[in-house]
Amino acid sequence: MTEAVLASGNQGKLAELNDLLAGTDIRLRAQSEFGVRPPAETASTFVENALAKARHAARITGLPAIADDSGLEVDALAGAPGVHSARYAGPNADDTANNERLLRELADVPAKQRTARYRAVLVYLRRSDDPAPVIAEATWEGHIAETARGTGGFGYDPLFRLADGRNVAELAPEEKNRASHRARAARVLAEKLRS
Repeated sequence: MTEAVLASGNQGKLAELNDLLAGTDIRLRAQSEFGVRPPAETASTFVENALAKARHAARITGLPAIADDSGLEVDALAGAPGVHSARYAGPNADDTANNERLLRELADVPAKQRTARYRAVLVYLRRSDDPAPVIAEATWEGHIAETARGTGGFGYDPLFRLADGRNVAELAPEEKNRASHRARAARVLAEKLRS
């Protein structure tokens, strides 16, 4: 079994990724167990941010590392909020402020033109200077609703409407975890690591 560090302190993400990576020889531990603080996310792409986080965690711990970066891309906003999803309404913004800004930006956009996707990128590094990182990417397609619905999830989930008419915040956690962009990217990564 290969011990690797997850470049995150989020225990939910740790449990989810360990489950999704079952069948590989990798067992993840959170970077917070090693006292690793996250680096600033200053890159302009999800891949670059994920690589920076993984390199940072691998450098400090000396272990292989996995990191992710993800966000919401809205076509009518030329892909925004993108890598700025968590801080769309400002550096200290919360989910409510980010959702309110998104609705303001889309106020005059017709429903059919509110296409969007969640995008997730996962990277695996064997060591901090790994010249050939394993990269997996996936999306979850939908639309931005005009009003929030549901009480589950986080981030833009109350506004992200799926093809079946439900908003992600209306899904049971298990259903979201099976269908989400992060789950899809983790399955791709697991397949690449097994092969």
